[in-house]
Amino acid sequence: MSEYVIIVGAPRSGTNMLRDLLTSAPGLGTWDCDEINLLWKHGNLDVPHDEIGVDRATPDLSAFMRRAFDRVGRRTRSEIVVEKTCAVSLRVPFTRALFPDARYIFIRRDGIDATASTMQRWNAPFELGYTLRKARYVPPLDLPRHAAALVRKRVTQRLRGEVRQDESDLRVGTWWGPRPHDHRRLQREHPLEELAFIQWQRCVEQAAAGLDGLPEDRLIEVVYEDFVADPTAGTARLLDFLDRPQLLEDIDTSRVSATSVGKGRQRLGAEAVARLEKLGGATLAKYGRA
Repeated sequence: MSEYVIIVGAPRSGTNMLRDLLTSAPGLGTWDCDEINLLWKHGNLDVPHDEIGVDRATPDLSAFMRRAFDRVGRRTRSEIVVEKTCAVSLRVPFTRALFPDARYIFIRRDGIDATASTMQRWNAPFELGYTLRKARYVPPLDLPRHAAALVRKRVTQRLRGEVRQDESDLRVGTWWGPRPHDHRRLQREHPLEELAFIQWQRCVEQAAAGLDGLPEDRLIEVVYEDFVADPTAGTARLLDFLDRPQLLEDIDTSRVSATSVGKGRQRLGAEAVARLEKLGGATLAKYGRA
């Protein structure tokens, strides 16, 4: 049986970076796709959002998910399986109930930078290969429902002309990334830049609340800006947390860049930043870089 490490963070907050760095070392493995949210949704397809309650973490579902993680461990010959799916940040108590022995890495980034980066992804062009890689890990009985949802989304995007648009005042008709329970209402009431910001806000607030109380040997917090400023020191700290300090020499941190830090304010402009700070200044002050 493998050890489990779950990276928790809002979209565009460095979750991919941490996963890729860690799994470049021997003995640490992961899925060969970006995220496995469709696998996480197994048994809960009736929930139209990503805030799955802890009451749904049944023993059977826990056993199912642990088998899926262990298969990855065997296939990659890894002692530790590292998982990163941003929607987990909206359902940490559920995840903790499924994996009570997992270790957690919580990474957080300036909410303005994360917002600007997320907006670029919201209506990115459809990538068939990317979708098929994720579909490989969907339980067969779940495939028809997920396929139908994908078709509906693509039709809606085409009809409303949203694909490849990134205007800040765009009213989007489909959702990208982690879905709060009220994501439909949010779509009706907010333009794209506010949706991306609220998504970041919900993710960090709910992740922090869900991770509260975990002991130091099972939770480590990473500030994105600090990590990219000195990725070697940041990686060493993570490997100490995982009891694998000797693996530092196997990880190339030279690809980690700090060039995106602070770019969100430049991209969004002063008026938009002021509006977002008014919308969630308390969250920025606590978890961001206000």
